[in-house]
Amino acid sequence: MVEVFSGRTLLNKEGAVVDPEEALRNKVVGIYFSGGWCPPCRDFTPILCDFYTDLIEESDPPAQFEIVFISSDKSPEDMIEYYHDMHGDWLSLPWHDQYKHDLQKKYNITAVPKLVIVKENGEVITEKGRKQIRDQGLACFRNWLEVAEIFQNFRG
Repeated sequence: MVEVFSGRTLLNKEGAVVDPEEALRNKVVGIYFSGGWCPPCRDFTPILCDFYTDLIEESDPPAQFEIVFISSDKSPEDMIEYYHDMHGDWLSLPWHDQYKHDLQKKYNITAVPKLVIVKENGEVITEKGRKQIRDQGLACFRNWLEVAEIFQNFRG
């Protein structure tokens, strides 16, 4: 069950509504808190794009991974411009959805960029997704899967 975004509307890069239950089922999810006004965000986003492309578009079968962008942009127009210009083909929470504040509180987001890696139910695998991608590249995904499986086996 996809609890963290259950009942929410997510959008793909074309602006079409995506069902989170279907899009995030059985996946490790990267919740990406970012904004186009932020230089470190603009520095990390292309790295995240390459990581995502390697995992999803160039793997056969595609990795069980999805990203949901949570914007800290000042306006919906700023979000759309940043999302379209710099982001990969992942999902986003609509700019006007106030649930972003609940997510910021839940995951203790005090600055951006922040990439929190979670199981589909919202349990944190790591709060250091950005650092791990920079330091380990694709190898960190295997570690995230192992942690997700350990959680699953522990919960039984």
